[in-house]
Amino acid sequence: MRFKKFVSRGFALFEVLGVPDLTRRPMMIRLLAGLCALALLSLISPLPPVQAQKAEVATTHAGPFSYDVTKEVTLTGMVSSVLTKPSPGMIIGSHLLVATSSGPVDASLGRFALLGKDALPVAAGQQVQVTGVMKTLKGQQVFLARIVRVDAQVYTIRNKYGLALSPQARERLSQSAGQKGEQL
Repeated sequence: MRFKKFVSRGFALFEVLGVPDLTRRPMMIRLLAGLCALALLSLISPLPPVQAQKAEVATTHAGPFSYDVTKEVTLTGMVSSVLTKPSPGMIIGSHLLVATSSGPVDASLGRFALLGKDALPVAAGQQVQVTGVMKTLKGQQVFLARIVRVDAQVYTIRNKYGLALSPQARERLSQSAGQKGEQL
């Protein structure tokens, strides 16, 4: 009943404005669509404006596999054993067991150090210098080797983030160092 009064008042408005009867219906439809759009916009506008979020500053997590170059140390010793496959309880990859002045050290070389064209040529009884970070993994102390020096040759095993370099990555690294006239 109220709707009829509203509609009749709307038609009365059209008559006052002098709008012909044939164009009233399409005009009412457009007016109703406009009001609906306005109502929808009024519902959306109170929402908080969307703003770009600031990126979180990257922080280093001290997780078991995190690698912090600032905590690197260099160990010197004699290779007591070369393990191409890990023993039970060791992390994946090859290992050097190095006898140092402070005791034996398990130096993890990762999966690729003994593979490929620029593989690490190390055998038991050789003197080595290993640079890396000591970590506790699976309840055992493991030295994550990044650089190994054998017989005045330098072999990069991991990048500065601690990720093991594949044979292809080592080859690219040695080529780029050769082009620059540098030693690894």
